[in-house]
Amino acid sequence: MSNAPELATFPRGAKRPTAIDELAAAIETDGGAALAAYQEPLGSRWQIFALIPMAMLKPTPFQRDLSPAHLKRMGEVMKKLRRFTEPIVVVRAEDGYWTPNGNHRRAAAIKLGAETVPAIVIPEFDVAYQILALNTEKAHNLKDKSLEVIRMYRARLEASPRAAEKDFAFEFERAHFATLGVLYERSPRFSGGVYAPLLSRVDNFLAKPMREAIEEREERAQQVAHADEVLAGLVATGKKRGLTHPYLKNYIVARCNPLTRARKNLPACRAALNSLVKALEEFDLGKINFGQVRSAAQIAAASAVEP
Repeated sequence: MSNAPELATFPRGAKRPTAIDELAAAIETDGGAALAAYQEPLGSRWQIFALIPMAMLKPTPFQRDLSPAHLKRMGEVMKKLRRFTEPIVVVRAEDGYWTPNGNHRRAAAIKLGAETVPAIVIPEFDVAYQILALNTEKAHNLKDKSLEVIRMYRARLEASPRAAEKDFAFEFERAHFATLGVLYERSPRFSGGVYAPLLSRVDNFLAKPMREAIEEREERAQQVAHADEVLAGLVATGKKRGLTHPYLKNYIVARCNPLTRARKNLPACRAALNSLVKALEEFDLGKINFGQVRSAAQIAAASAVEP
């Protein structure tokens, strides 16, 4: 293929930036086909619609793992339609093309033998870090979000150790995802949802440089891990007494949550977690029964259902 492709331009007659022509040439050199350059309709930023060689496509290094069930369903639909209808989003990296949005489509297309994939190529590399905002293909659960955030966090830490943590708030979405991510890295089966209601209110982004902020993240994660150790002891004792409901962890933490009555003046994250640990250590299992736990679980389940 030529290194200087005949690139269609939209709006017609608009002058393309030199960087777009250079990106189009790079796509052709990589064995792809740059088909059209256009200005997207919201911010009028330039992008390229292209066919990218499958061999050069890969997920971002910090992306969540593929869901086997979702991948299987997607592959079955694509095989039945014999069409690839939704372009993926990619950025060009040193080792190929990273997709922050479309990894399941990429993997399904590989299984079906596709050699190229239609893609929207975005010149701004930082889009690779905007996975949570971009990915609407499969809803993230708490574990997915937390692991992606801590992976992005470590990549940003390596590249920009002096940048403030709060500068990446849009990419990370919520500060407590980073804290829980540390815990999920250590234990994939960690019950992060038990602590999310508390952490989401007190765990905020830090103005500290990333190289200092990561230390505080680790400290917060350690506080939560300590609380979980105390909670595990309570649950084990409760099971011996016949309290075997799966909602028991959530119920105990909800009863010990120091923010239950707090509305405006919230404590600092460290203080809140210390209060939680203290309340857990003092919690009296003898004051609760199975019926209370079951009723609380039913209320929580009902409130989680969208109207």
